Amino acid sequence: MSPRAAWQLEEMGFDDVYDFVEGKAEWIANALPTEGKGPHYPLVGEAARRDLVHECHLGTLVGESRSAVTESGQNYCVVLNGHDILMGRMRKKHLAVGDENIVQDVMETGPTTVRATESAASLLKRMKARDIPAVLVTTPKGRFVGIARRSDIETLVADTESHQYAGQERRG
Repeated sequence: MSPRAAWQLEEMGFDDVYDFVEGKAEWIANALPTEGKGPHYPLVGEAARRDLVHECHLGTLVGESRSAVTESGQNYCVVLNGHDILMGRMRKKHLAVGDENIVQDVMETGPTTVRATESAASLLKRMKARDIPAVLVTTPKGRFVGIARRSDIETLVADTESHQYAGQERRG
């Protein structure tokens, strides 16, 4: 919201008012909720979930992450710093090194990511063409939003399309 709108709301008696300085685009990029009556174009961030992948942290030992990765059923964990910035990915093959190794010494740096504000429909086309089951989602500043599975993106796009068509009148 703009500073002027924040001041207006305070003048109207609202107590809990904040000015989100970065603006609406940054709000959406951080996968924060939006609402409105206009057309809805599904974004990747809407399908991103953090509970689908184990998170490892810089400075931890490989041995500390082994059981969590194995129990999660995933083939990897995402490596985050203390500010939730995605630093890398540690795959199961990296877990074969000694337990006393530090995560950042064995992880893959710079995994491919997509932005939370990317069109879900266009990403879905690319994922299908390349047979990609899931993507890592970050903000423009690299904060980890979550993992978006192709199946979840398919559902999001299909649900949005069905809602948009349901509101249209048939002409014939």
